Amino acid sequence: MSGHQDHGYARERVVAAGSRQLPSWIRQASLGLAVLGIAIFVFGVVAGTTKERAWHAFQVNWLFFSTISSAAVMFVAVQRITTARWSRGIVRIMEGFGAFLPVAFIGLLVLVLFGREHAYPWWNELAELKHEKQLYLGHTFFAVRSVAAFTAIMVMQLWYLWTSVRLDVGVSPEGGASWAAGIRAKMRAGFGEERRELHSTHSLQGKLAVIMALVFGFGWCILAWDQSMSLDPHFFSTMYGWQVFMGGWLVALMVTSVLIRFWQDYLGADDLITDSHFHDIGKLCFAFTAFWGYLTFSQFLVIWYGNMFEETHFFTLRLSGVWKNWTLAAAWLTFALPFFGLLSVKAKMWRPTMFFFAACSFVGLWVARYVEVYPSSYGVASNAPFSFWEVGIFLGFLGCWGFCYSSFMDAFPKFRVFLLTSQYRDEVQIPVDPHTMEPLPAHE
Repeated sequence: MSGHQDHGYARERVVAAGSRQLPSWIRQASLGLAVLGIAIFVFGVVAGTTKERAWHAFQVNWLFFSTISSAAVMFVAVQRITTARWSRGIVRIMEGFGAFLPVAFIGLLVLVLFGREHAYPWWNELAELKHEKQLYLGHTFFAVRSVAAFTAIMVMQLWYLWTSVRLDVGVSPEGGASWAAGIRAKMRAGFGEERRELHSTHSLQGKLAVIMALVFGFGWCILAWDQSMSLDPHFFSTMYGWQVFMGGWLVALMVTSVLIRFWQDYLGADDLITDSHFHDIGKLCFAFTAFWGYLTFSQFLVIWYGNMFEETHFFTLRLSGVWKNWTLAAAWLTFALPFFGLLSVKAKMWRPTMFFFAACSFVGLWVARYVEVYPSSYGVASNAPFSFWEVGIFLGFLGCWGFCYSSFMDAFPKFRVFLLTSQYRDEVQIPVDPHTMEPLPAHE
């Protein structure tokens, strides 16, 4: 990463910069979109002729927003695993993505409990599958597995976010909206001496981050298989899970590249969010664009080369008929345009180009989710279903995400006050026993 000159900041400066609240209309507009989207979804489910469309649109958007939100928190945890210092000024902006996870959990319950006969084409045809598939997709096992996997991911990630935010609330108790004062008070309960809190939290986060990485990778493979790949019960790919959750990782970074510019301007924080952050995030966007393309093409190449019908039919369907243009659009928007467009430093730094390529990835991943779900559900079709239902339910999910994110950012300090201002902040580079406060031997 680029060299960041971290000489420490005055605590009053960081607290003041992060204390400005968002305009109320942002939360109100987000809530309005959420209500509109929920109303459209409920109407679609109740109307007999559009029931399947509503559930499939719900499924596409659940996958889209959940992978982005969860991947952002995992990226934050990676900063702890690597003891990164470059991201201290911007990492809270990504932590806010995790506020959507409880809503995503409710969405998964709704999908599994109430939409199962409509969202999963195999649900009422389980007896026609091979014995092994019948066991794996058994109704109870399927539902419990999916919910348990997401619950494990959500609990680990919310726990991690709590420990991260608690440090900042402990040293800036008034850093947030008044309506969240009770939550901040609970966080501050038992907050002790600054140096000891730093090392005890750093030690706990180290354990949480590593466990989270394992739970995240394995859990999202299960969820990708269950909520996406299983829609075509005759197809299987060992790379499918990685390709799904790394798409969320890529777009989480792309969205962050836009948000850090917004927050820099809105908070007047040129000294806290710098051009080096823009460049570093831009480089990560480029790198993971390449990685997503590598995973996607590698999956395709092996299946094409093997030429086995139980695998090739998946891509044959998506590269023919009405689905072909959607599939090519996903490849162009998510990989080709951002990859070649972000080769230069200027493209990563100049706002219009970064916004354009972030928008390409955002739309491209949504199209990729659409291509994962809809062809498996509708097969060879004369028209690709895309209209009022897909757009309306997308806006509903966008509204829910925006409301959760803006609420989180208003409720808590918008910067990692502790790690930007504490005189002990760089002691975390050398592990310390949080009980004795003595440096740990190298082998520990």
